[in-house]
Amino acid sequence: MATLCFNSTSPSIQPLKPISKSQFYAKPNTVSFLLSSKSQQQSHHFKPNSVSESSVSVPKEAFDDNEEDDPTSELSYLDPETDPASVTEWELDFCSRPILDIRGKKIWELLVCDSSLSLQYTKYFPNNVINSITLKDAIVTISEDLGVPLPEKVRFFRSQMQTIITKACKELGIKPVPSKRCLSLLLWLEERYESIYKRHPGFQKGSKPLLALDNPFPMELPENLFGEKWAFVQLPFSAVRDEISSLDERFVFGAGLDLDLLGIEVDDNTLIPGLAVATSRAKPLAAWMNGLEVSSVDADTGRGCLILSVGISSRYVYATYKKTPTTTSEAEAWEAAKKACGGLHFLAIQEDLNSDDCVGFWLLLDLPPPPV
Repeated sequence: MATLCFNSTSPSIQPLKPISKSQFYAKPNTVSFLLSSKSQQQSHHFKPNSVSESSVSVPKEAFDDNEEDDPTSELSYLDPETDPASVTEWELDFCSRPILDIRGKKIWELLVCDSSLSLQYTKYFPNNVINSITLKDAIVTISEDLGVPLPEKVRFFRSQMQTIITKACKELGIKPVPSKRCLSLLLWLEERYESIYKRHPGFQKGSKPLLALDNPFPMELPENLFGEKWAFVQLPFSAVRDEISSLDERFVFGAGLDLDLLGIEVDDNTLIPGLAVATSRAKPLAAWMNGLEVSSVDADTGRGCLILSVGISSRYVYATYKKTPTTTSEAEAWEAAKKACGGLHFLAIQEDLNSDDCVGFWLLLDLPPPPV
């Protein structure tokens, strides 16, 4: 692994609970944040294959564009170059949209894709059929229509739909995974809001999301997730890319992101901000973290702590620090670096902060909530 560069300040930082005599600290040196990110998010390319008329859509006569551009259309697509057997994990959203049907009720939509967008499926539903049976039948229909096997896992990000999604998946032998790492799905929702929902004849401008994302007060960190030391660090993007590509080769815990697919462009020399956590029990810690669907790390300068977000609605106080002008400035600089990189950052777990090797490495992307 490339050597992690530490930030220029050294706050006196304490853990929420000590698990050894060591204190959390940030190692000092003269490196500062120097970011030249060309980070940007581009629109996905979605290809309609099979279009059907929904009973809850406004009649097509109300819209004069070609069928391909008709926002009342539904999408059922599988990339012909994709091996159907390789599509083993889906990302799914089942929620209302800011669109009224002919009854004046909000339309619901099932939106399904995989992380590579090889599979894309949409279907509208009236609000009076929203249950696990409807969802289970729809999942089976996707599998049959597109000729793909039922997925091994389904990721979803709305806590309010957890009961329905979990029940439907478990009845089909699918593992439901509550996770905000549904990044392709989240960006697709953002794209559809601009290109589809806002152009739909039933669109309701100013309509607020029915199922807003949870942002609960952070909880105390479970003891099995504590480290012994931590530091704000940074790596050139080229080194971050190397770390991600070598995860499988070195049997390291962690997860990467397909930034090309997500439309995020970063120069190789751009310094990506991260958090390094060191502990003598690095492997057990990384193993525990690997099952948590880590989505982001945030510096809360108001509370003087770091917040770890996992799953869909779990937030933990990862570490605390004594608030001083110096530590506040460092935390603000770290958050500014994240913003300059379009939300891109990483979490590294090591046996020692001076080590060149990681036991766990997660590339993270802090996205705003979807507009629907």
